[in-house]
Amino acid sequence: MFGIVSLLLVSGPAVADPGHAHAEFSAGEPGNPKRTSRTIMVTMREGDGKMLFAPSRLEIPRGEQVRFVLTNNGELEHEFVLATTEENIKHAEEMKKNPDMEHDDPNARRVMPKKKGEIIWRFTKAGTFEYGCLIPGHREAGMTGTIVVK
Repeated sequence: MFGIVSLLLVSGPAVADPGHAHAEFSAGEPGNPKRTSRTIMVTMREGDGKMLFAPSRLEIPRGEQVRFVLTNNGELEHEFVLATTEENIKHAEEMKKNPDMEHDDPNARRVMPKKKGEIIWRFTKAGTFEYGCLIPGHREAGMTGTIVVK
């Protein structure tokens, strides 16, 4: 089986964590576009040797469904990956091994410079979660944010 998995990863585009295909995520679940309660604008950018999200901290009530509008105001591509800090750190290590990894998960979106993207998410679980840019070097330059779900 390992040979088959390796062959798939080498022969086609890499997809972030194929185990997430069953739509179970630590921070909740993909939302319904017809039922969003609010839109949260998140800006991605770099400057002064740092990379960041604005805002860098959000509080969201458990059960709320949110439309994240992601705007990349930077000169580099960035991504927004919503998970636990531990999951994002693990995923970032995988990205170092495969920097061209494409994300095909509903909790992640890559946004090219001067472009927009969006994620619609329903926060079904209380806890502290993270959104981060897992492109090699970006997280290390400060590109993370925190979501507290109460």
